[in-house]
Amino acid sequence: MGSYWRAFALAFVAAGFCLAHSATAQAGCVGLSGTADGVDKRTAVTRSQNALKEAIAEYKAAKRIRSVSITPMRAKPQPYWRDSVSPSLYQKPDVVTSQGHTICWSGVVSPTVCTSGAKICW
Repeated sequence: MGSYWRAFALAFVAAGFCLAHSATAQAGCVGLSGTADGVDKRTAVTRSQNALKEAIAEYKAAKRIRSVSITPMRAKPQPYWRDSVSPSLYQKPDVVTSQGHTICWSGVVSPTVCTSGAKICW
């Protein structure tokens, strides 16, 4: 009878380790960004922050995640018409909020283009 209890206890402990491992394997973080343009910096910042919010909502829906923690992250610029953004084109200062880090630069077609980035964890 004692060996049955011992086997049951070992199986229970093993199941607990498996559940704990699968819970931590499902948790994670990912960096997301949203890019938009505007006639001025204020408009481009607002639009890029909205694009970031939409990217977060789409990611949560696709992965069936209910709640996430969001921290600002400086994202790589996502220019529309260029391969890269030279340092002289950046418009300072960056806009950092609790929901994202926004960088802006002078665009080719639009006066201002911005990319907002955030890291989300669940």
